[in-house]
Amino acid sequence: MLLSGALFALFMMGFWLYCLTDALLTPADEFRGMPKPAWIAVIILTFIGGAVAWLIVREPIRLPAASPASASHPDDSGDHYFRSGRWTAADDAVARHPAGRARISGTSAISGTSAPRGPDDDPEFLRALDRAIRGNSQAGGEV
Repeated sequence: MLLSGALFALFMMGFWLYCLTDALLTPADEFRGMPKPAWIAVIILTFIGGAVAWLIVREPIRLPAASPASASHPDDSGDHYFRSGRWTAADDAVARHPAGRARISGTSAISGTSAPRGPDDDPEFLRALDRAIRGNSQAGGEV
């Protein structure tokens, strides 16, 4: 009986910690009903009651579904994504990351030509690889 009580207490502590962490990491503009510090205080002070209330209320705010007329076309350059208002802080961080800046819609930033998508699409890389393989196989046969 003591073991089941201890397991239940650990489960409740984990549940409370999950809800508290979720509230701490949720952006302030996505809180409903009360400001972020108030929600955090409710979760801390009421323990399980506040955690359950947070789970009920934290349902993300849904944007209205896009109409079929605004669906993207193959010739769209992705502008519909920016116009839909779905650009987030995470998207902003990805855009600032060096790997995100290196890709300018599949073209080389210097020459303006289409860059290879992978090593197996780069003819220069394939030629160097072929020379290395032939060189190793010839060296292996002489030993």
